Amino acid sequence: MFDSPLSSSAYEVLGVDPTATAEEIKRAFRLRLRQTHPDAGGDAAAFIQVQRAWELIGTPEGRASYDRGHGFATASATGTTAQNWSGWQAPAPRTDTRPKARAYGHPGGWRRERYLTLIREWAGHGVEVPDPYDPALVRSAPREVRHLLADALAEEATASTISDLGMGFTVWHDVATSTDPADKLDHVILSPSGLYGVMSEDFAEVVRFRRGEIIGAGVSGRAPVATLLARMRVIARAAKVKFGGAIIVLPDDDLDQAVTSLGKVRGTPVVVIRRSALSMVLRQGVPGARDIGGNELFDVRTRLQQMIRFV
Repeated sequence: MFDSPLSSSAYEVLGVDPTATAEEIKRAFRLRLRQTHPDAGGDAAAFIQVQRAWELIGTPEGRASYDRGHGFATASATGTTAQNWSGWQAPAPRTDTRPKARAYGHPGGWRRERYLTLIREWAGHGVEVPDPYDPALVRSAPREVRHLLADALAEEATASTISDLGMGFTVWHDVATSTDPADKLDHVILSPSGLYGVMSEDFAEVVRFRRGEIIGAGVSGRAPVATLLARMRVIARAAKVKFGGAIIVLPDDDLDQAVTSLGKVRGTPVVVIRRSALSMVLRQGVPGARDIGGNELFDVRTRLQQMIRFV
């Protein structure tokens, strides 16, 4: 909940300064519990956030760990370098000899590059900044800049999950659908359970649904489902293939349940899923999607490989 660049910090949720004493944090926690308790007319989601914040910084050990990972402690205080304690660095590579999915393109690459350009313009007036992923810097950046980093991380997390599914899966990342790189399709996934267009997002809040679309304050008037389907249609026409379904992957905290089926939207089955459910959905298939196998699987892969271009 507090790991997204778009999220409020645990200190902000409790309404205290990062330099607050343990007693001040405890008092703030009790006050915020009373203010947000659903029985007293408070918001249930905020009530849960308050409890989570206390779990993270309510003990000296937990607070020290949280501060190190979120930029509230200096590098000298933690005994590590800025490169190691920055909160949004890629995880260390794992040693894994299992066959991976076939992957093409650079997941999250365009959004990371765009983030780096904008954070330098904003923080350094176009020149290099010492650590563009410094959590304190990220938290202070405009929301649209933080959202670019959040979505890049979401795409990278999706790519990591797909990679572990094995050689029966093929994925293309950052697929161009127009001359504008912002109009990209995050992932095209070919699997025995179907051909899917996939969007990886992070709205930093629990989303809701209305008439086959995702809504909520963090969605900011956008139409993610309609956008995903429009970009899939571009690829389908160009490659002469038929998508079996559309998948929108969100952080687990953004959804009340693991899988939400929106039924068929404009003739295409659509599901919105938690990131932790992605492997299951890709293996079992989206409800209503048509399986692909044998020669057809080879033919679809060849068509896509010949046609797809990357941003």
